[in-house]
Amino acid sequence: MNQPNMRGGGGGFRQAQQPSPLAIRTKKYQFDPNTYTRIAMAEVWKKEWWRALIPFAVGLLPAIIWPSWWWLLLAVLLAALFVLVRSSLVTGVTQMEQSKPLFERMSYEADQRQLVLRQSEQKAMALPWEQIGRVRRDPDAYLLYFKQVEPPAELAPWRRWVARTFDVPVFLHLPIRLFNNENDRKLFEALLRRKGLLADAPAA
Repeated sequence: MNQPNMRGGGGGFRQAQQPSPLAIRTKKYQFDPNTYTRIAMAEVWKKEWWRALIPFAVGLLPAIIWPSWWWLLLAVLLAALFVLVRSSLVTGVTQMEQSKPLFERMSYEADQRQLVLRQSEQKAMALPWEQIGRVRRDPDAYLLYFKQVEPPAELAPWRRWVARTFDVPVFLHLPIRLFNNENDRKLFEALLRRKGLLADAPAA
């Protein structure tokens, strides 16, 4: 599973250095776990819908030798079980200790070095841009995706394969309304482009 590589305080908030005076600052916002689940689930199944056909086909194989409607029922149950397990990996992100800081109420401060997630004047977390793999620009928000974390080398090969194959996207969700004005939003988007994180974007 793709988990955010949070630094400092075991992944939680800590006292951070003072922000750059040139930083782009946003209003406070709390990322709703339900919004995360809706976006992540849509992204996962848009790419992986065909995987549900594999257990369905496996369940139907015996029908080639022993024709029966029971095999169709088995195929449907296997496909449904796969969908439930895969979906639970997505919903489980909101319950993980490493991911909880993503759903705190906070403001954001972006400069050339990092993105600071600030809960209060004393509690903040600095996120270097190197930890962001890509950015998706939706009509109403920016989605900043964390880079995939490589599974530990000590894991069994099949476990490493499962971790890579059934990766779950983890991202920050910054609505357009979060910015104090249109100029700040344009500066933020220009910063993302300079970092090579945003190749193109839809019209606002």
